[in-house]
Amino acid sequence: MTTTISSSVSPPGRPIGLALTGLAACLGVALAADVVQAAEQRWLGRAWVETVALAILIGAIVRLFWTPHREVGRGIHFGAKTLLEVAVVLLGASVSARVLLAAGPVMLLIIAAMVIVAVLISYGIGRAFRLPHRLAVLVACGNSICGNSAIAAVAPAIDAEGEDVAASIALTAVLGVATVLVLPIAWRSLHLSALQFGALAGLTVYAVPQVLAAAAPAGPAAVQMGALVKLARVLMLGPVTFAAAVLSRPRGRGRAPTAGGLRLGQAAPWFIVGFAALMVVRSTGMIPDGWARGAAVTANLLTVMSMAALGLETDLRAVARSGVRVGAVATLSLAALGVMALLVVRWRLT
Repeated sequence: MTTTISSSVSPPGRPIGLALTGLAACLGVALAADVVQAAEQRWLGRAWVETVALAILIGAIVRLFWTPHREVGRGIHFGAKTLLEVAVVLLGASVSARVLLAAGPVMLLIIAAMVIVAVLISYGIGRAFRLPHRLAVLVACGNSICGNSAIAAVAPAIDAEGEDVAASIALTAVLGVATVLVLPIAWRSLHLSALQFGALAGLTVYAVPQVLAAAAPAGPAAVQMGALVKLARVLMLGPVTFAAAVLSRPRGRGRAPTAGGLRLGQAAPWFIVGFAALMVVRSTGMIPDGWARGAAVTANLLTVMSMAALGLETDLRAVARSGVRVGAVATLSLAALGVMALLVVRWRLT
């Protein structure tokens, strides 16, 4: 029988100190991941599982045996959210617009079309499994756009129930981790170039920093392509959320279409704006190469910490409580998205 160490009673100390404890836990997991990768290189000749993926795994295992105090959890959430957003912004300083031009405007239109088709397919799978309309919408948007962020944005727009939101987020978190772990392992067997693999990661992985983690084994070109493709997917959040709000509103009330209170920050998050701004500045040559390399190193360190935090926030037991049908729908939807993405990158980036 598994014993869970719970911190339901507030330990002594100020809230800010407990939040820093959460960040320290993220750092500890990140350091442990670095040690395991070093051991891989020493004993196996190479790192079969990269540090970023190891950080997620170790964090999730720790989470099985440790339920953080609420204030400690806030520090961990800061690591999972804010640190990764800062990492994405810093990555912009090392990205050249030439990579985006390599994808081409046609590729960007294909990405938008893929998101729409993926949402429709995922929703259809959900309804085929008899999921309620709103739950099927949440799973579809989460799988097709950007995981938890999409679910959080769409939920108020369609008046989703709290239980549906929790179930969607739980499955999305675990599937997101699984995708980050599986893609680097499958990379060589798929015989994809660095640009192709980066695009595949950008088209299938949920969160921007997770794209960085998945694409990292294929090198900087894959990371840059993956980030740009993923950002194009994220920009579809606004239109998709508005459409979900309009299509999900109750009929017969005569009210005007509404986006459910969608804010600008949901359609264009600050870290996407920051990434794009630094990318433009970098493309003009105003950021020296030394600064760009430093920004890339810092972004990598923050990404590892944020992946550790993501693992610490992933409660595998919540997945079991969310139900078999939701898990089946989310998994099949992700598989369909992966097949479409693989066909697109083989066709467009050959």
